[in-house]
Amino acid sequence: MTAPLDGLLVLDFSTLLPGPLATLMLAEAGAEVIKIERPGGEEMRRYVPRWGAESVNFAMLNRGKKSLVLDLKQDSGRERLRPLLERADILVEQFRPGVMARLGLGAEAVRAVNPRIVYCSITGFGQTGPKRNIAAHDLNYIGETGVLSLSMGPEDRPVVPPVLMADIAAGAYPAVMNILLALRQRDVTGEGATLDVAMADNLFPFTFWAIGNAQAAGLWPKNGGDLVTGGSPRYRLYPTSDGRVLAAAPLEQQFWEAFAELVGLPEKWRDDSADPEGTAAAVAALVAARPASDWEERIRGVDCCCSIVRSLEEALADPHFRERGLFAERLGNDRGEEMPALPMPIDRAFRAALGELRNAPPLGER
Repeated sequence: MTAPLDGLLVLDFSTLLPGPLATLMLAEAGAEVIKIERPGGEEMRRYVPRWGAESVNFAMLNRGKKSLVLDLKQDSGRERLRPLLERADILVEQFRPGVMARLGLGAEAVRAVNPRIVYCSITGFGQTGPKRNIAAHDLNYIGETGVLSLSMGPEDRPVVPPVLMADIAAGAYPAVMNILLALRQRDVTGEGATLDVAMADNLFPFTFWAIGNAQAAGLWPKNGGDLVTGGSPRYRLYPTSDGRVLAAAPLEQQFWEAFAELVGLPEKWRDDSADPEGTAAAVAALVAARPASDWEERIRGVDCCCSIVRSLEEALADPHFRERGLFAERLGNDRGEEMPALPMPIDRAFRAALGELRNAPPLGER
């Protein structure tokens, strides 16, 4: 079987997370990815914790790529780059708007050299608009788009989300999606494309339900006050007696009835529409009376959309994920050490076509 992107060349000018994760997915689908690095290499190489000579984060996000060191501020660096630009299929960059153009590598200039190239720019706020040059990170993007306001914990101790939603779900994933769409369009027209992937823009689909409620019924969401943000007893986290947490999501009526029976909820609280907080308090008291192991045993075999919250360590050891081979591939470093490779949302049949897993490249290795 041939990998679906076999034969395509990707020039990766990105650093840190969104772009490198996007190009990792392209590499996992068979593309040749050349990481264009400044002298000294990208900053993530020096992050901690180290794993061998370089950062473990760099090792996970840049496996299977090649590295080319160029000083793009010098004419000599840009000259060395030109032959690659002429034959590349995809270019990914995530500088602030205008930076690549000042280097003579903006979309217009590159597509003049290679009209078939798919030129993908990943930024926080996009190539246009008043906020396009504002410095920000994931927390800022989810804060600016209303996502964070929906469920950030108590006002006196707000909670920082544990996942980088903007970088990954609204940055890397849409970048790959649009690159693949542009390649399909190129198959038809012969022309490449210029893609403007704005992480802030791509966060709004995650709040579809909140936007719909507001626009159709004037019901603007409150922090932790709606169906899927903790405002319903049917979608909450309930502490157990031993300090663990039961994640309860019995939204549909049949699941709710099974859950109510499971926890022994008194009949007066089973109609949760009458007094949602009263029902939630009654459920909380019942769950808090037993340890997690007891609830886990009771839940087993019952369709009620409930589970005990796992630590990341427990999740990585879960027999289900192990049986599916999620962590079977091994990543190596310069010291001969190994660790599980980061699972990718690429079908493993495509990944298998590449053969043995390749590690992240030493600086300048092609």
